[in-house]
Amino acid sequence: MSDYDAVDFFRGRELVDDPYPYFDWLRDQCPVRREPHHDVMMVTGYDEAVAVYTDPDAFSSCNSPTGPLPGFPVPLEGDDVSDLIEQHRDELPFSDQILTFDPPVHTAHRGLLMRLITPKRLRENEEFMWRLADHQIDEFVDRGTCEFIGDYGQPFAMLVIADLLGVPESDRELFQERLGPGRGNRTGTVGSTDAEMAHSPLEFLYEQFSEYIRQRRDEPRGDVLTGMATAAFPDGSTPDVLDVARIAANLFAAGQETTVRLFGTALQRIGDDPTLQQRLRDRRDLVPHFVEECLRIESPVKGDFRLARVTTEVGGVTIPAGTTVMVVNGAANRDPRRFECPAEFDV
Repeated sequence: MSDYDAVDFFRGRELVDDPYPYFDWLRDQCPVRREPHHDVMMVTGYDEAVAVYTDPDAFSSCNSPTGPLPGFPVPLEGDDVSDLIEQHRDELPFSDQILTFDPPVHTAHRGLLMRLITPKRLRENEEFMWRLADHQIDEFVDRGTCEFIGDYGQPFAMLVIADLLGVPESDRELFQERLGPGRGNRTGTVGSTDAEMAHSPLEFLYEQFSEYIRQRRDEPRGDVLTGMATAAFPDGSTPDVLDVARIAANLFAAGQETTVRLFGTALQRIGDDPTLQQRLRDRRDLVPHFVEECLRIESPVKGDFRLARVTTEVGGVTIPAGTTVMVVNGAANRDPRRFECPAEFDV
């Protein structure tokens, strides 16, 4: 393919199997380049991506999961559209989720999340993961075959997050029934149904975690959910029940989908490369590097969106206020200015 300008990256299917030549072409033109179909500024350079991610004063996360397709409720005009964003952000899809928040609201909610995920809790969760991995493998090893995503990846990711958040074991089967494969959900990841995108697709999780938080505030039990229920924002204020439930639900959903995608990449890599497979068996210390390289070479999320609050400049290119920006992780992670031989998998 040579006429990449004719391809609609957001609606066409030509690049689904292999978008990387397109990303390379974009970067070769300019690491910050406007695409013609939806007027999105595509950021494909590593340094330029970092510049966008680390500047919330210039770039809002209000459209981070949706990009250009829903549109903005009102015209965005002028060199500073910050007030318009705040007036209308609640009208955008996923507006109740932490990934669309901006400081100071994002800062407060993230601070609450960090109070929940303590080093002690992570150590306990790691111990659970080792036991769960053995259990998951035991369920199919005697058969000699498995459908890896459905038989291992999706159940493993769901149960790990459930354990991290303290979902009672008696309720975990309910979570699998409501959120696992089936019910219009081909991949078994939260929010990936075939139905049209709803304004708030996580109502089941909100209801469940709200009930947990209310119960633990009335009757503390010394468990993880009690810690969540009694945690305060960094300024000492007590969050609403729904605020805590939303944070838990967001972590529950987001942690699964990206992890399952990573499982798919990792298994394909070691399945296609027996030499690499043996090397990892011989050198277990390389496994963390293997995981990081899987994330770099095949980003679980190809890109995130931002909305320019003010007219600003990135990589020498002017980005007008009101512009939808796509930070293309899949391209930035293969930027030859940052990585030597970026298309090669180097553990």
